[in-house]
Amino acid sequence: MSEFRRVTDNLYVSPQIGADDIENARRSGFTGIVNNRPDGESDDQTPGEAIRAAAERAGLAYTAIPIGQDGIAPSDIESMRAATDPGLGNVLAYCRSGTRSTLLWSLAEASRGTPPAAIERAAAEAGYSIAPVRGAIEQLAADAEK
Repeated sequence: MSEFRRVTDNLYVSPQIGADDIENARRSGFTGIVNNRPDGESDDQTPGEAIRAAAERAGLAYTAIPIGQDGIAPSDIESMRAATDPGLGNVLAYCRSGTRSTLLWSLAEASRGTPPAAIERAAAEAGYSIAPVRGAIEQLAADAEK
């Protein structure tokens, strides 16, 4: 079973999950799964299609926003922002370690106008650093205030 780490009241992140984690997520009150890991990163990862199918069987929304070596695009930020809208309920985002999910969430959250210090604090409390995208977070938050 994967560890679900709380980032906000409605967003948790996790290292790679398996289809067996989906039922646990449903029982824990999650309404959606966000996959931030491209298929084929490692031989032992559960394919996104298997996670999607398990999520659908459990009645959970499933969104794939794979973040690979090309990095994070503006469309990825918008997709994450939509998938993690607080009105949608509790969402579990995952990748290999949870880091990419946290970084992508932090950018989406900044685009909502959340102060960078609050984003950094939430990520740190979950055990993650936003340092790699700190500059982009500050810019997105500033742009959201305009």
